[in-house]
Amino acid sequence: MIDILLPGLILAGLGFVLGLLIFIVGKYFHVEEDPHIDQVVELLPRYNCGACGHPGCKEMAVSLLKGESKPNLCKPIKPEAIKVLEEYLKNYFAEQKQA
Repeated sequence: MIDILLPGLILAGLGFVLGLLIFIVGKYFHVEEDPHIDQVVELLPRYNCGACGHPGCKEMAVSLLKGESKPNLCKPIKPEAIKVLEEYLKNYFAEQKQA
């Protein structure tokens, strides 16, 4: 009977210890991300098509917030959404200048 339970208990204990280790490392090395990135991603079509030259919409958002890209590089975005995105970016850069 012990021959059957011992390996299961060892694996369960090992899994618990490693899971706890992953949790602690995740808390210790956590990186705060700029909340503006998620807001810009919400304004993009979120197709992750790569037509803009970036691997996905999140990378496009980071590039837009750095001022390295323009909203019209996104091919599937609607003209109304471009205006909203440009307004958001204008406010974002004005806010950054004041800070």
